[in-house]
Amino acid sequence: MTVSSALRDLGVLLLMAAWVVAAHVGTAGWGNADFNAAVAVLPIAAALLMALWRWPAWAVRAAGVLTMLALLAWLWPQVRHNVALLYYLQHLGIHVALGVLFGRSLLGPGDALITRLARRIFAHELSERKVRYTRHVTLAWTVFFFVNALVSTLLFIWAPTAVWSVHANLLTGPLVGAMFLVEHLWRMCVLPPHERPGIIDIVRAYRRDSAQRRAGPSQP
Repeated sequence: MTVSSALRDLGVLLLMAAWVVAAHVGTAGWGNADFNAAVAVLPIAAALLMALWRWPAWAVRAAGVLTMLALLAWLWPQVRHNVALLYYLQHLGIHVALGVLFGRSLLGPGDALITRLARRIFAHELSERKVRYTRHVTLAWTVFFFVNALVSTLLFIWAPTAVWSVHANLLTGPLVGAMFLVEHLWRMCVLPPHERPGIIDIVRAYRRDSAQRRAGPSQP
């Protein structure tokens, strides 16, 4: 890993940490309402802009941006007073989408999502034991995302907003990290050493695969 790459990764982590803190502060109702609403809207607006940017016709892109700005201006009075609801919808939407993404891959005769990732990242053929393991891990992540979405919904409805915010904004990241740790320990118990690469090996393989996909197919 180069120094520039490490600094870039550190910058991303610091930006994510700042957004998490801002999300918790905004959800709790502290600080300026317009700033809190802008931070809450930013991920949604960025996703819409990225989707619009893919349209080949510039007129469609321009019309989409103008429509989004007009809609945002019209809804802004309601948005600034419902910041917690925006964060809840984002949290719920991301978890449900990921749960569906992982869960759908378990249906039908094809490989599970993590099995497909393992085949793409690592060159060697996967054993039946590794295929079963990656399928079980895919199921575990599916359950995790749906359960976390359910807990988030129950807390948002029945608990104080600050309690929900602690779970959704402050604890989601550590929960995901704990899930990775549990999966790593499980992998060490059920797979032999040659079939359980370390975290650094997985990161390196993923970076190598990402670089190859960005570069495109190699010329003969």
